[in-house]
Amino acid sequence: MKIGYVQIAPVLGDLEATIGKLDSLRNEFKAADIIVLPELCNSGYNFESMEQARVTAEDAQTGPFVRYLCSLAQEHRQCIVAGVNERDANDCQLYNSAVLVGPDGLIGKYRKLHLFMNEKDYFRPGDLGLPVFDLGVCKLGMLICFDWIFPEPWRILALKGADIVCHPSNLVLPGLAQRGVPVHALMNRIFVVTANRIGTERDMTFTGLSIIADPKGNVLAQAPEGDPQVRVVEVDIHLARNKMVTPRNHVLEDRRPDQYHELII
Repeated sequence: MKIGYVQIAPVLGDLEATIGKLDSLRNEFKAADIIVLPELCNSGYNFESMEQARVTAEDAQTGPFVRYLCSLAQEHRQCIVAGVNERDANDCQLYNSAVLVGPDGLIGKYRKLHLFMNEKDYFRPGDLGLPVFDLGVCKLGMLICFDWIFPEPWRILALKGADIVCHPSNLVLPGLAQRGVPVHALMNRIFVVTANRIGTERDMTFTGLSIIADPKGNVLAQAPEGDPQVRVVEVDIHLARNKMVTPRNHVLEDRRPDQYHELII
């Protein structure tokens, strides 16, 4: 199967401009089975106020950006993961979310568990756990940006059977996640696609260097720091189902959960 990322600079507060950028690149990612877009792709990231955050948020079922993604997925017969500034239809709270859409529409969503810096001023922490979605050809989990630094969600997704983790991001700490992501891929024997953004919003500059890593920790593709890029690579998803490190060591079955009780303190 083919997996990939789109590295762009979403335009803060201007969804139409962001969609225009994606439209200009759509022929470059239409062959992907799974394509990943950056975090908060519908709104931009560095909000000037709570009002701006609210105005740029949308319902994950019916919002204009999600509808646009669904139209792309239907046309290209692919799955798309994208970061979305989500407004919950029931309580009007905002969440930093990722949606997974396919040819038949919305498949599911994930809400970011670990909020970074000023995100705490706008978003509630995620409350949907760590879902894994069975697409038939593979099982897919999602994390968002700063989630990368915590080993626990990666391991939980692997234990739930994820073959690939899609990781929409707006990374600003130079080089850290780009070094850590291949290690998480290696330790859990999974594929990871980190779709980072580029550009500057007010006082914040994003680091680019989107990455695709395989279950052995190899970097299959990496974008430049400051330029837009689409990369699609062909992978053998069965590599993520071989958890043997040696003929007698299984990366999941050799765990000792009875000795890990400190993790829940």
